[in-house]
Amino acid sequence: MEDISNGSNNEMITITKGEPTRVHPNEPVEKKGLYYLSNLDQNIAATIPTVYFFKSECKGNEEAVEMVKNGLSKILVYYYPLAGKLMISSEGKLIVDCNGDDGAVFVEAEANCGVEEMADLTKVDHVVLGQLVYHIPGVRNLLEIPLLMVQVTKFKCGGFAIGMSMNHCMLDGIAAMEFVNGWGEVTRALPLNLTPFLDRTILKPRNPPLIEFPHHEFDEIEDISIKTSLRQHEQIIHKSFTFDAPKLAKLKETAMEDRVLSKCTTFETLSGFIWKTRCQALNLLPQQKTKLLFAINGRQKFIPPLPKGYAGNGIVITNSIVEAGELVEKPLSFAVGLIQEAIELVNDRYMRSAIDYFEATRARPSLAATVLLTTWSRLPLYTIDFGWGEPICSGPVALPENPVLILFPHHKDHKSINLVLGLPVSAMKMFEEVIMEI
Repeated sequence: MEDISNGSNNEMITITKGEPTRVHPNEPVEKKGLYYLSNLDQNIAATIPTVYFFKSECKGNEEAVEMVKNGLSKILVYYYPLAGKLMISSEGKLIVDCNGDDGAVFVEAEANCGVEEMADLTKVDHVVLGQLVYHIPGVRNLLEIPLLMVQVTKFKCGGFAIGMSMNHCMLDGIAAMEFVNGWGEVTRALPLNLTPFLDRTILKPRNPPLIEFPHHEFDEIEDISIKTSLRQHEQIIHKSFTFDAPKLAKLKETAMEDRVLSKCTTFETLSGFIWKTRCQALNLLPQQKTKLLFAINGRQKFIPPLPKGYAGNGIVITNSIVEAGELVEKPLSFAVGLIQEAIELVNDRYMRSAIDYFEATRARPSLAATVLLTTWSRLPLYTIDFGWGEPICSGPVALPENPVLILFPHHKDHKSINLVLGLPVSAMKMFEEVIMEI
């Protein structure tokens, strides 16, 4: 467990940034005009900052900026919408204007420390870590933020970091990793292993919309516990917890011990445990309803499946809702079973119903009395290579805002999973105590 709210260990780190420039595709792109975003893209329009640290024993960082920048101009030929500008369509939905000369933002920076001082996302103060990603000053809304911003920071030791900020409406985690891996390939003058499929109109809603399921992910749940809780006035602190292979195996054993479940995955077990333990730590009223939201990769669940290299959001949000008292009192197998039911719900009909639900209502998932679990643990964060080998560390930059929790692979043992979450001080103490008992 690591406390990542206190930046006292990182006070001496300074990062000096140059002036931002714009990077455009280095070849003319065929398609201009307005680029369609599907209804699955509309619900996740938020900038996602990530960072990738590199250090090679064979070469320094002297060419890093130029190579990464040149590679960016090459990969944007294939992913040209990332060089466009976000706007609102006549239908009131997000769309990308590819007519202008916007381009991706690129910034060069230098740090006064070695890469090892920052290349552990569970220990570095996230205010300092955030300096590795460029932010446009004075923006008033999402439309003013470029779709893609890149910062290359060189360290004294010869290592460097690529900080990337991308709007989630452009690419989900799977597509983003395909983009970054492709970027590394063209940077190394290799052919692109996977050509992106850019046509998102294949996920257009039906006319008229056909809503076949009750989409409870959009339900507004009253938070009755906060009215009686003293914790609403407590400071929120963030901590990181590592679940190594023995802990994950112990949780699976616990989930299976009453023989209610015939099988369970690591994701199902860990998600159920975190949901149950968080409710317990917050001491929610027994009758308080709690909702778990998480994304399912729908690429192979659509009929027909989405084309290989689909460059967009191919995920759909599924959910489970239960009273906190039942979740806390019943064994872990109960929570895991609820998650399995939520996963099984997602098929072609459900996903197309969700697409049509948004078309008819323009609703967005409510986060009241909700846990939103963001899972990066299965993303190939350590296959990227710009010519300096695979990253020594990579992952999310920003601390999750309540009620978001992030899972991502440990930078040294990729089979271990890191959890980052924020809780009131007293609730975090209880959460820690349960974790320590595993």
